[in-house]
Amino acid sequence: MLDQRCRSAGIDVIGVSAGNVVVMDDVEIGPGALLSPFVTLTSNIRIGRCFHGNLYSYVEHDCVIGDYVTFAPGVRCNGNVTIGSHAYIGSGAIIRQGISIGASATVGMGAVVTKDVPPGVTVIGNPARIMEKK
Repeated sequence: MLDQRCRSAGIDVIGVSAGNVVVMDDVEIGPGALLSPFVTLTSNIRIGRCFHGNLYSYVEHDCVIGDYVTFAPGVRCNGNVTIGSHAYIGSGAIIRQGISIGASATVGMGAVVTKDVPPGVTVIGNPARIMEKK
């Protein structure tokens, strides 16, 4: 919401990155990114607006991450993963290589994602499965 208000007012958002963040080759990061200490971004990665990469998270090669995505501490995003805008990835989650996570999806803490996640759902567990609403 703050990003939208800034854009409407003609104000550019700025990103903040800890001094020990590792950014390798061919990484594009959108404006407003917040990269906490010990985040690693390897190669051929595209990240949208206002990404929040929390402590000790990493993004491996060939990933595409949408706008307003949050990684809680310790997320492991392996290669060739696509994450839609407004997704939230919980602490310690592991996303297998080649997976797609839909827009506005939530991955619970410690989940091991081995299959694609549809937009707007919450997945939990190992292996991750859709959480049923009661």
